[in-house]
Amino acid sequence: MLDPLSITIAVTAVLIVGLSKAGLLGGLGVVGVPLLTLIMAPRDAAGMMLPVLLCMDAVAIWMYRKECDWSLLRIMLPGAAVGTLLGWALWAVVTDAVVLLMVGVVTLLFVIDAILPLRKKLEGLPPSKPWGVFWGAVAGFTSFISHTGGPPYQIYTLPRRMAPAIYAGTSAFFFAIVNTSKLVPYYFLGQLNVQNLTLSAALAPVGVVGVFIGVYLVRRIDAKLFYRIAYWLVFLLALKLVWDGVAGIMAGA
Repeated sequence: MLDPLSITIAVTAVLIVGLSKAGLLGGLGVVGVPLLTLIMAPRDAAGMMLPVLLCMDAVAIWMYRKECDWSLLRIMLPGAAVGTLLGWALWAVVTDAVVLLMVGVVTLLFVIDAILPLRKKLEGLPPSKPWGVFWGAVAGFTSFISHTGGPPYQIYTLPRRMAPAIYAGTSAFFFAIVNTSKLVPYYFLGQLNVQNLTLSAALAPVGVVGVFIGVYLVRRIDAKLFYRIAYWLVFLLALKLVWDGVAGIMAGA
């Protein structure tokens, strides 16, 4: 981690996650762990990122403390708890490559669905509770395995077309709660070791700066433009996740 390339990759990964935490970049923050795997083992990357994510979560929920759709959280969080427990139980069985492929395929289907006439007719309707519980569970599971809970979360929340600040605030509270719930399992899995925590402390300020920059931009961006950018970035992200997942599975075969 002391060579310039490793430092650049680590700082870039955490900065992207920080911007995404503020509601910017269409959930592109899920590339944080995949980027870090270029310089460290995937499980170590996930363990190192958790304290950094919690620091960014604290800043995000403070900045958006008055801008949150609690009705959505009441629907999604019970499912997220189930997904987190499932991720803990399957930690040693499910590979990172399988998770990336699964998240990428689901996200691609989400983007395709978003451009169909049916999706446009459904926008603005009251959120379906079973649908929200399901995607909350998927988000909790993928978040536990590799901090890639963003795309499943967005499948349920983006079609609601909330104001950008409300969307960002709801996301901030959701992932702050989910990430906090991962502390105990990560501790018992040995992911919060001294080396990981040292790296977390060094990179946390970068993530916090990213959150502040993201919040500044989210409060000043047009809602229509915000969602147009979000959907395009999610589409590109889905392609990358599928590619990384397939490549990882083939490499392990």
